[in-house]
Amino acid sequence: MISRRRFLAIAGLAGAAGYALWRAWPEQGVFNPCLGPLPGDLARHALVREAWEGLDPALMWDAHVHLLGDGGYESEAWFNDARATWRWPLAATQHQFFLDASCLEGGDSPDAGYVTRLEALSQWFPAGFKVLLLALDGHYDRSGTLQREQTHFFLANDYCHRAAEAAPDRFEWAASVHPYRTDAVAELERVHGLGARAVKWIPAAQGIDPATVRCDPFYETLVRLDLPLLSHAGTERATPGDDALGNPLLLRRAIDHGVRVVVAHCATMGAGRDLDLGEHGPWVDNFSLFERMMDTPTSAGRLYGDLSAVTQTARAGQALTRILERASEGGDWAGRVLNGSDYPLPGIMPLYSPRQLVEMGLLDAQAAVPLTAIRTYNPLLFDFVLKRHLRSGRHRLAAQAFETRRFFMPTDTP
Repeated sequence: MISRRRFLAIAGLAGAAGYALWRAWPEQGVFNPCLGPLPGDLARHALVREAWEGLDPALMWDAHVHLLGDGGYESEAWFNDARATWRWPLAATQHQFFLDASCLEGGDSPDAGYVTRLEALSQWFPAGFKVLLLALDGHYDRSGTLQREQTHFFLANDYCHRAAEAAPDRFEWAASVHPYRTDAVAELERVHGLGARAVKWIPAAQGIDPATVRCDPFYETLVRLDLPLLSHAGTERATPGDDALGNPLLLRRAIDHGVRVVVAHCATMGAGRDLDLGEHGPWVDNFSLFERMMDTPTSAGRLYGDLSAVTQTARAGQALTRILERASEGGDWAGRVLNGSDYPLPGIMPLYSPRQLVEMGLLDAQAAVPLTAIRTYNPLLFDFVLKRHLRSGRHRLAAQAFETRRFFMPTDTP
């Protein structure tokens, strides 16, 4: 016979464990239900209508949207699942989450199906709204040689360009060129001629040191062509790599050359060395390093942040509150942050939690239920509507954060 005291103790522990498991379990489950077209009641919901108030859709570009393809190494789009290495189960699982987030079944072709799905999602936005599709170059060593085994996924510039051309009313595109390539400057010239709106880097995954002198000709070319650089910074979780290369302070070299730099995610994850105190400086929150750079007077007009992924559960802490306060109407970051969804990541169910944002006081509790429902049909719309309804006290993101088209157009464009 178990004593009453022991029974209550065991029951208490079981209850605590159950509560902890309930809190940790993703509130929208693990897999994307992919429910199809958005129902009319959600499309006309007050939250959606209010999200568009005060915005000009013709000026709205989602500045951070990934392409996906897996045609094998001989193709222009491929995914490395790290087979025959210790990373294979992790990489293969991640690949399946990307497919699930994009509502692609295992037998579907990611190449065509992904683009078709993305175009269908964008049709729920008013005419004029576009997404910026991102290419991704491979990992190169210091001699400028492509390292396939260290490249997590690859999306060629021509592949991205063709995808954008297929739906010009909805898609723009950004190229990706590794600065160590022997033809880097020539490739920048070429993609600029094809209409690329920016250049995309993930330094940690691609093996790029943004502070090395060998990047100088690359930076000079970006300035001459008036192409902005969209570079990930902070700890990188979507692709494996060297997080030391994601230190936001390393991007100062590009800024000093006059490049317009957009720091993806506003560096809202992890810690980096405070290189201002030397290569062995103390570890500092990456977002704090980004804030320091934004507060440097010489960065005005050259340094920006993007809002992709900043509402994820792993990022939505004090940094998100600071972004809402500083990028609000009249804030000193108004006009210096650009909205991006990081699609397909909003379709990965465990990564986001409206409930967490409610508990943080950044989202009205009544908004959580319709937002959760919208996400199961259209994660692209979910990301936009969510950000339009975030509040920190009286602060909300300025309209300029969403009207990003002007940033990507040539500076001599009216």
